[in-house]
Amino acid sequence: MRSHRVADIAEQAGLSEATVDRVLHGRPGASPRAVRAVEQAVAELDRQASALRLGARSLVLDVVMQAPDRFSGEVTAALESQLSGLRPAAVRARYHLRESGTVDDVVATLEGIGRRGRTSHGVLLKVPDEPAVAAAIDDLADRGIPAVTLVTDVHGSRRIAYAGPDHVSAGRTAAHLVQRWGRGDLASVLVTLSRSSFVGERTRVEAFVEQMSATAPHVEVRRVADADGLDVATAAVVAAELEDVSAPLGVYSVGGANRAILATLRAKGVPPSVYVGHDLDADNLGLLRTGEIDLVLHHDLREDARAAITAVLQHHRLVPGAPTSLASGVQVVTRHNIPARMVRGSA
Repeated sequence: MRSHRVADIAEQAGLSEATVDRVLHGRPGASPRAVRAVEQAVAELDRQASALRLGARSLVLDVVMQAPDRFSGEVTAALESQLSGLRPAAVRARYHLRESGTVDDVVATLEGIGRRGRTSHGVLLKVPDEPAVAAAIDDLADRGIPAVTLVTDVHGSRRIAYAGPDHVSAGRTAAHLVQRWGRGDLASVLVTLSRSSFVGERTRVEAFVEQMSATAPHVEVRRVADADGLDVATAAVVAAELEDVSAPLGVYSVGGANRAILATLRAKGVPPSVYVGHDLDADNLGLLRTGEIDLVLHHDLREDARAAITAVLQHHRLVPGAPTSLASGVQVVTRHNIPARMVRGSA
């Protein structure tokens, strides 16, 4: 653990130098979570150092995400898979991850990156679509630090590109699947978002509702949001929304926490007639295999990560072309066509 400076480990882990020093020297006062964060930071710095030794120029990207750990872990793995072996520059990432928080928290993180100035060569963001966040992105642009929105966009900002799925296509596809897979007497569909301020999730739901209104106007759409995709909070809002529901219903889970949603439905005795989720994280892979959810709309996070990193390299004129927003395709996955790399990775 002593091959990196305490300051670098602290910055990578998002901890104070004092806490990192306690962990490194085995002194009391550090929580198990802090120990894990330091170990992960050292492992990430080791991987990045190996890549840096191979590159002609080194860049540092700050990754700012508000998402459940299960999803931010998938994004981190996707980014790290694309960072190794990059040419003509070696790129390492610093992670600023939180499961929930306020707009002020996000703005404070971006302002901190801006104050460090040229130590950051770009910022990758999965953050709420709020005017204050857009203003913070614009401030980074004024300081010469480009931003790329990842998976969900921030309207009205001077980000250089968006890298993520086509949310309109995803929402319409989900509506088609709910109608085709759901029972003929389907009367209502529960739609869950992690947070309505994420424009990507909001766009999916708007497209879903529009498609359902056009092709199945008799089906009631019941929405719950703003539980951050966390299990306990999501279970609470779902239980409150379904207090008067006893008949089977469809579920379109945009914001995750599917184990909690399913447990809540079981407790109420309300079986889902069709269940559509998003993203092939570890939870959803398990639920898909056991048949507890029927379908997952999947987009390749590695493709999104590659597009985001390329946009930053283009901004710095290290690779040809101009930064361009790219929407990745959405794949319908059942238990029978799980991508081979994920089958191998979870075996």
